[in-house]
Amino acid sequence: MALIGVFDSGVGGLSILDEALDQLPEHDYIYLADSANAPYGEKSSEWIAARSLALCQYLAEEGCDAIVVACNTATAEAIKDIRQKLNIPIIGVEPGIKPAAMQTQNGIVGVLATEATLNSDKFNALLATLPANCQFIKQAGAGLVPLIESGEADGEETLELLAKHLEPIQDAGADTLVLGCTHYPFLRKAIRKLLGDSITLIDTSEAVVRQLKRQLEDKETAHSEDTCGSVLFMSSKDEVTLLRMAQELMSSDLSAYAISAKYLGDLQ
Repeated sequence: MALIGVFDSGVGGLSILDEALDQLPEHDYIYLADSANAPYGEKSSEWIAARSLALCQYLAEEGCDAIVVACNTATAEAIKDIRQKLNIPIIGVEPGIKPAAMQTQNGIVGVLATEATLNSDKFNALLATLPANCQFIKQAGAGLVPLIESGEADGEETLELLAKHLEPIQDAGADTLVLGCTHYPFLRKAIRKLLGDSITLIDTSEAVVRQLKRQLEDKETAHSEDTCGSVLFMSSKDEVTLLRMAQELMSSDLSAYAISAKYLGDLQ
């Protein structure tokens, strides 16, 4: 049985944890939300890189056998450095523009992500590898993460802001939309309300957890028992709110796990 760390700037990575509990329920998890500093997408590259490394080092010191950097912004800015510094599997996330390019019927793909992700070298290097005949409509989802963090994923203010962000994508005629931030899968209901069922939504949670599973098998930490493990929810802001939001946002039955919550404190 492995101890797996899942780190995000806030509650967005719960979408990855949800998938991990579905595919790998037998392991133990630490979910670390840096909600005191969310959103990362509006901070400097240097700050994101330093903070992400510090939090992943903390998880490694807590005994994690593998870490999922469940934040597109942190992955884009810090994953290379984290992998160099830590000698355990580090799995990142990135916008699913590659599967989107393969699935689009009309060659027009919307990408909703944070400003930092869209401007990152990692994202633009990935974009450069994709077919030139595929048009990507890039849209920064400014303001969406704080609303999701405050429990307003389905609120009226979120719907109005989301409508503004999706307008250029809709006007371009995109038939596929990449959810390029781990917070955004929690907007599925709102997106469907605005765009209907005709647009294909791309969320890479399943692929990320498949990669985690492969890494664990390589390390021979795979475990076949049907029993559920434990989940420790840690927050740099408010662990009680984090636990409540996990219960509200996640589809997994958390009562099947040994659940605990802890305040991260002043990690330097």
